[in-house]
Amino acid sequence: MIKKYLVIGNPIEHSLSPKLHNYWFNQNNIKAVYDKKQINESDIKEIISELRKDKINGINVTVSFKQSVIPFIDELSSEAKESQSVNTIYKENNKILGHNTDINGFELAVRKKSFDIKDKKVLILGAGGVVSSIILALKKMKAAEIILSNRTKEKAERLKNIFSNLKIVDWGEIPEFNMIINATSLGLNEKDEIKLDYEKIGSNKLFYDVIYNPKKTKFLSKAKEFGNQTENGKMMFIYQAHQAFTIWHKIMPKIDDETIRLLD
Repeated sequence: MIKKYLVIGNPIEHSLSPKLHNYWFNQNNIKAVYDKKQINESDIKEIISELRKDKINGINVTVSFKQSVIPFIDELSSEAKESQSVNTIYKENNKILGHNTDINGFELAVRKKSFDIKDKKVLILGAGGVVSSIILALKKMKAAEIILSNRTKEKAERLKNIFSNLKIVDWGEIPEFNMIINATSLGLNEKDEIKLDYEKIGSNKLFYDVIYNPKKTKFLSKAKEFGNQTENGKMMFIYQAHQAFTIWHKIMPKIDDETIRLLD
């Protein structure tokens, strides 16, 4: 029987999850298929009940449902509980389990870049589903200060209720930092631009974009022009997918040059 896996989100067309998972199925001779599905909030209950009935074998969750799936899950892993964010769902012993592989995914990606977070100031733009995972990873890597800015300030304040030592600044205000992370969806569209005074920011900082498709957002290309290091979300995406795949299939797929090139 062919197993069925799914990534749900809205928007979803940018997701390369099917490409990566289907490639790994092929490599590991797994009889399965992985699709993407654009959904609305109201579809979540139905999709998770398909997992209960074994019509689906596993679900990945992307923007903007990482929190909204939680009420439909029986048990959260410690990572999912702490971040209040779920990106991997599966069934075990008749229970629906929710896990978060974004925390590890982000940490591994930054370590691969050989950037040492310890004692650095990090500015995060955005307060969406993945941000709590990034904050937890930054804390684990001993960042000196984590600063957050979001277009709607209340959303940023909500995260401060969970992470009390978070510093909140107004949208558009750019404090001093060593690393800046774009965790908004600004950049999924080629025309999107985040207004930053790159000249004033200067050089030798790390600009990190959670977006991996397109692979070079304006946020990154302008940062490079001004002599900064840049990194997109591709390696984080690969590492979080690698963990989800391992949970579902009890097989660790390969991450080699071919895997990385596949997503270019």
